[in-house]
Formats: sequence, structure tokens, C-alpha cells
Amino acid sequence: MGLTWVSLEAGHLRAMLLLACAIVCGYIYQCPPFRLSYHGLGEPLCFAAFGPFATTAFYWVMGNNSSMSYLPLTGTVLCASLLVGFTTSLILFCSHFHQVEEDTKVGKISPLVRLGTEKGSSVVKVAVTTLYSLLLTFGLSRDLPFTCIVLCLLTLPMGNRVISFVEENHEDKQSIFMAKYYCVRLHALFGASLAAGLVIAKFVCKR
Repeated sequence: MGLTWVSLEAGHLRAMLLLACAIVCGYIYQCPPFRLSYHGLGEPLCFAAFGPFATTAFYWVMGNNSSMSYLPLTGTVLCASLLVGFTTSLILFCSHFHQVEEDTKVGKISPLVRLGTEKGSSVVKVAVTTLYSLLLTFGLSRDLPFTCIVLCLLTLPMGNRVISFVEENHEDKQSIFMAKYYCVRLHALFGASLAAGLVIAKFVCKR
């Protein structure tokens, strides 16, 4: 809501449109008559809302006011937003592990209800591997600066921790509850590293 107010005050039409899209994603995810979360569509909606929509909106709002109308949407911004959306969606996915039975009873067809926890643990492994593969790909394509690659790779132990924890505990309803919190840590560390890498690269370029 704070970002929406800033956007309105500054007249950032593009940011307002993206924020509106993010809000719509959140509404159709949870609220009637849509409740797309009950159809297993929460993860793509979460990815879009917190990744490309919200991240790009922040980019435009936090930019230089005098050049806001001309601030370009670069490959760097898009790549960063995809990575942010990826780690955010992983939190939501792992939050389903401990509530498969409850979701089944109320007719909520979450990805874990469809797949089961064993296949779900494999999806987590693929997702974390894909996250770092995308990071390296964006680095090789020079859409992300080298500093981002180095700093984000330092979060690999946390990524491995997410994978190993889910693999070892996916059948333990009590323990697997912690999976989403490990994902939150990965999201926070990866996002902070990504942001720090961008700041450092910009500082180096100015020198």
C-alpha cells in the first residue's frame, strides 16, 4: 500500500499499472469467486505478482524522479525480477508440504496434493537448481553484473540446505513445517546478495 501511495503521489503511471496487476494476481489467488489457489495456480500468480510486476514497479518508483518517464526497462531489471519471483514462489510451494491432508479435505488442489510430497521434494530440488542455473545464464549473457553472480553464489549453502531438508523430511508433517522458513531465508539472502551486487557494480562503473 505504501508503494501504491508513492506511485500515485508521483504520478508514475507505469508503476501504478504494474502494481494494479500485482494486486489483481493477489485477489484472484485468494478471493471469491476466483480462488485460483484452490486450483493449484498460486505459484505462477505469486511469481508474477512479486517478480516482474512488483520488482519492476519498485525500479520505476525508486528511480530518479527527473528521469522517471524515460527510465528504461533493461534486461538487468527483468532478469533480477525473474529471480526474485522464483524465490518467492518457492516459499509458497514449500508452505504446502505440511498441510496436504487439510488441503485435500477442503478441496484445495495445491501442487503437493497433485504430486505428493515425494515428487514435491524432487520439484524443490529442480527449482533450486534452476534458480542458480538461471543466475549463471544471466551472468554469461551479461544481463546481470559479475558482482551479482559472485555474491548470489555465496548463498548456495542455503539453497542446498533447502533441498536436503525437504528430501529428508517431506514425509514428516511436524518437521517439514520448517521448510518454508528455510525458503524465506534463501529468499532474503539471495535477494540481498542480488541487490548488493547491483549496487557494487553501479558504484564501480561510476569510478
